[in-house]
Amino acid sequence: MNTEVKTSIAAAAARMIAQDGADYGSAKRKAARQVLGEAQARDRSDILPDNEQIEEEVRLYHALYNADTHPAHIFRLRTLALQVMEMLEQYQPFLTGSVLSGTAGTHDDIHLQLFADSAKEVQIYLLNKNLHIEISQSPHFRGPRFEDVETVSFMWKNEGVHVELYEQDDLRGAKKKSGDKLLRADIAELRSILNNSSHPSQ
Repeated sequence: MNTEVKTSIAAAAARMIAQDGADYGSAKRKAARQVLGEAQARDRSDILPDNEQIEEEVRLYHALYNADTHPAHIFRLRTLALQVMEMLEQYQPFLTGSVLSGTAGTHDDIHLQLFADSAKEVQIYLLNKNLHIEISQSPHFRGPRFEDVETVSFMWKNEGVHVELYEQDDLRGAKKKSGDKLLRADIAELRSILNNSSHPSQ
């Protein structure tokens, strides 16, 4: 029974993510309230699906409802991500998130991680490229025990780009694998992914 409920919550959350661009956490909680009801959702956090299960449901949703447009959308976002990464190559950029995993919808932005000696240097570099940047904070990829990292956001060919600025010392941890799943891709890995993709017409 719990497995069926988890699947129902994951599917409902996936619809919110794919259709509205909701983040995983809020979509999961809202989906739980829809499936279980307000009171029971508060008491049954043990049956919430994990993000990997929701991500798989997002993938299935796009395959089912957006099969004609989604491959071209992902190819375009990955191509734009590569352009930005090549521009920032000296800062060891990595692509992460839904554009890398192939689950990005029309509301999703490009997420990159850089590893530089100075966050300020990266900001100045982007300003010198005549980009309008905004500064915010993002959770550290290592979890809540670590301080949030500065994040630079800007538009690139009508798509949002968010660049998390890490210190060089974080690079070793970033290169660790999580099973067979690719959590981040460097320039060479992204080029390989694009070369091995079909080139859908836009």
